[in-house]
Amino acid sequence: MNNSVSSTVRLIGAGLRALLVLTVICGVIYPLAVTGIAQALFHDKANGSEIKDKSGQVVGSSLIGQSYNLPKKDPNDAEEAARPDLKWFQPRPSNGLGSNSVNTQYSLILSGATNRSADNGAVGGQCTKAAEEGTLCAQVVAAKEAVIADNSTAGYTVKPEDVPADAVTSSGSGLDPDISPEYAKLQAHRVAEQNKLDVKQVEKLVADHTTSRTLGFMGEPRVNVLELNIALKALTKS
Repeated sequence: MNNSVSSTVRLIGAGLRALLVLTVICGVIYPLAVTGIAQALFHDKANGSEIKDKSGQVVGSSLIGQSYNLPKKDPNDAEEAARPDLKWFQPRPSNGLGSNSVNTQYSLILSGATNRSADNGAVGGQCTKAAEEGTLCAQVVAAKEAVIADNSTAGYTVKPEDVPADAVTSSGSGLDPDISPEYAKLQAHRVAEQNKLDVKQVEKLVADHTTSRTLGFMGEPRVNVLELNIALKALTKS
């Protein structure tokens, strides 16, 4: 009996010592080591890839897209459609993400895709104006019409075939911070007109903020919209 109790006490003691050691190693030493390495070698990424303006104020993250809309006419009207502020470069659409209906006390940005097939709402295999309202095709057609209308200026008309896919479709997360160089260039005339700038100045701004494929072959060329708009703001004030 005494041997049994003694063995049990030893096992409990060994278990408690193991718990203490593993708690210190896994719960204190390891997190501190990983945090220290991340801060030392990847300080920017470890802190959320923050983007700062010229004054040093954090204005966003290079990993999360932002909207550039005009203020609502009625801030209390949840149904009022957002109106893009045309003096800024616009990001990809974020249709289909839904809204926070669980706790309406908080205004949350929901991330996710529409999970609809590419031919959702297609008529005869094509997305046309005859697409049923609320379908992906109807959203794409409406977005394309808006892109053409918003970006056509007195001296520049956007052709339907010039509208790139990322101008009318959301990304898998709906929070993509980048657009294609083609979409950025398409917006250059409108941005120049709205800000009373020369088109070539704006096109140079786009070229300067175009990132090539990673390692020369991974992904696609891209333009970070937030970084581009920060540079645009600086240009308009210079």
